[in-house]
Amino acid sequence: MTSHAAHKPSGGGHRRSVALFGGTFDPVHAGHIAVAQAAQRRFHLDAIHFIPSSRPPHKPQQELAPFMHRYAMVALGCAGHPGFLPSLAEAPAATPHVFYSIDTVRRFRRDHPDDHLYFIVGADQFLELPTWRNYEALLDSCDFIIASRPGFRLDALRLVIPPEKLGRSAGQDGQKIVLRKSAVHLLTTVSSHVSSTEVRERRARKQTIHGLVPALVEEYIVGQALYR
Repeated sequence: MTSHAAHKPSGGGHRRSVALFGGTFDPVHAGHIAVAQAAQRRFHLDAIHFIPSSRPPHKPQQELAPFMHRYAMVALGCAGHPGFLPSLAEAPAATPHVFYSIDTVRRFRRDHPDDHLYFIVGADQFLELPTWRNYEALLDSCDFIIASRPGFRLDALRLVIPPEKLGRSAGQDGQKIVLRKSAVHLLTTVSSHVSSTEVRERRARKQTIHGLVPALVEEYIVGQALYR
């Protein structure tokens, strides 16, 4: 059973805080895990759903490792981290289908209406938000956690937010932008220079990837002869 279907809101009046962390995860690496750990600590997240994309709309021509390899690596990367859950929410369908973030968020909202929902993205991704499908509805649907390098200015994020979405107080404490129906939070405590591209390129050059990915993920990549 996938994480998407397995976790219903808990009883007893506790409102769960849940984050969706999407990406190609080709492969999942140490930077992804560090961002998730930092977000979990700061926002007291009960669960983080790692959602590998099957056909990301913003990278239609990019050749990706087969989905089930990427999902397996995400599952291994989540191992040993309580609350980290691999998700099949965007697993390939029987017919070709492009998954959009707004659709995934709406499905989670429908299935878990009582949860406080966050969406984790990188700062560079958020700056491209106006190119996403129904991005204004997405801003209304959940809070955003923006993972960025130290020194990144919150003002840069405000440039892509429609003025009518800003709350009346438009509160800004250096780490948060208040919107009418949600908020955008800046997460700058993580500094990682690891990228999936670097991991793939090092594998292609027959160089070590030790320390760049979780140990179990490294074992899987080597065992499956991926990225050679």
